[in-house]
Amino acid sequence: MKKKIFMALLVSTTIVSCDIDRLPYGAMDSDRIANDPTGSLDALLNGTYAQLKAWSDPMHRAGEYAGDNMMIRGSSTDAFYEFISFSRSPNNGRLSQFWDSGYKAIAQASNIIKMFEEGKDAEIDSKLGECYYIRGLMYFYLVRAYGRPYYQDPQSNLGVPIVNGTPDDVINMTLPDRSTVKETYEQVIADLKKAEALITETDNPSRIKATKGAAQAMLSRVYLYMSGTYQSPNAEYAQLSVDYANKVIQSGEYSLLPREQFIKYNTLIPENNAETIFAVKRIAAEFSGFDHYYGVGGMYANIGGMGWGEMYASAKYIDLLNETGRNDWRPGKNKVIDARAAFIEPTYRKDAKTGAYTEVFRFIKEDGANILNYVQDTVVRNGSTITCKEGKDIYTLTPVDAAQEIYSIKYKDGKTYKGVLDYYISLNRVYPQFYITKCSREGEDSHLHSPLISRLGEVYLNRAEAYAKLGNYGAALVDLNTIRTRSIVNGAYASLDATNASERIDKERQLELAYQAERSYDVFRNGKALTRHYPGPHAQFEDIEATDYRVVYYIPQSAINSYPGTLTQNPTSN
Repeated sequence: MKKKIFMALLVSTTIVSCDIDRLPYGAMDSDRIANDPTGSLDALLNGTYAQLKAWSDPMHRAGEYAGDNMMIRGSSTDAFYEFISFSRSPNNGRLSQFWDSGYKAIAQASNIIKMFEEGKDAEIDSKLGECYYIRGLMYFYLVRAYGRPYYQDPQSNLGVPIVNGTPDDVINMTLPDRSTVKETYEQVIADLKKAEALITETDNPSRIKATKGAAQAMLSRVYLYMSGTYQSPNAEYAQLSVDYANKVIQSGEYSLLPREQFIKYNTLIPENNAETIFAVKRIAAEFSGFDHYYGVGGMYANIGGMGWGEMYASAKYIDLLNETGRNDWRPGKNKVIDARAAFIEPTYRKDAKTGAYTEVFRFIKEDGANILNYVQDTVVRNGSTITCKEGKDIYTLTPVDAAQEIYSIKYKDGKTYKGVLDYYISLNRVYPQFYITKCSREGEDSHLHSPLISRLGEVYLNRAEAYAKLGNYGAALVDLNTIRTRSIVNGAYASLDATNASERIDKERQLELAYQAERSYDVFRNGKALTRHYPGPHAQFEDIEATDYRVVYYIPQSAINSYPGTLTQNPTSN
């Protein structure tokens, strides 16, 4: 009986002998595993990778929606709205999926590790290394969501339970409570270093399976998370972040895409992308019918009739893109100053009667206490004079930068607002639709997307931040400008020092890694507050401090209820 339960837990009724590109909806016979474990290894490992597919969806939403790169058209009954509103609850189905899928992957990876003796066969050792990578990856993503930032007393703050595989006695098992943040990070590092040591190097490393480079890239990020804040850095961990970034960059296995290819990053399949280090592979067959509505990209845009298209680039992110010059998305102009603007697509609407676009002056105004809203007023040109009309009110536009069509108006509330001449963008409720396509269009005109875990662009930024925390601002500047000048021609910074490193490096991480589920964690791990002073249904002027109890998510109540042992909940207040 115990053997049958062990095998049921091992395969979780989801492992099949299949290609990694297929969903693991079958089951594998336990006797087959017991009688021929080596012959079953590939299928077992593919089943472990398959768990990442279900995991990657809530992983993205929990990481990205809690940041300041996007806004939503209005409140929602979907559980993901708690990520945006910071109204935390232990009864959240998406967080339960994130937790459960993560621990399924951990269990399956751990059980494979237990089944095979290390050191007998180099090929098997390499596959065991892949299991260590998956396990370390899962623990890291879990601890950064459910455990407090590392700089905040990691010896005492709770991380997540360390449960490495199915216990021998599953009938009477009692599992441990949550380890500390420090202990969880130690487990992450041990697993990733083991992966680095065991995985065999190849001339053309996979982008959709764990590799030595993937382990090194993740170690660079893990040590960066441990490197303290800019004000109080930990030099030991910053140096280790540099060391592992060096291994990736100097390996020659990965290369930054040139600008003309980078603007199409989202359309490239990961296997053919020289910059991608590891991505969770998805294929179109996994999204039959209208399932593309429910992929990550489905909330960010409607493409080819697919997708809800209810979340848009935030005004804050748009402003960052426009900081060195206006990106003009208008048909016929399509002037991209910052290459990352290529992943934003406003939904310009033509007039139903004339078939022409309507020229408007778009700006953001104060609309009562602590409320900001967009305005799109119709423009009238009379010689060199440009006015805009809002109801019966007519305003004359004052040039701020006429070449870029940036103007200001003195509004009826007595305030001066700056905005741009543009075409009318269709609204969802009261918000212009700045569609986000970075998580769509992979190899097709829909929302197919293989979520990125690591890419070389991030590794350069990891090293830049770590160098800055070591006081090596010259080296940090080189790495920072390597990424910046790819996207912004002639956009290099002339200098970097203690007075501006934090602001400039963090800004570049936000621009570069937007919509990759990194932003909220990047803000809080450096001890900063999340500010979202832009239109949207969120509390626009409630700044979330890094010490706020809502920085971390509650442990799912479903996990606590079913856990064979004590599973301590996160605090419910500061």
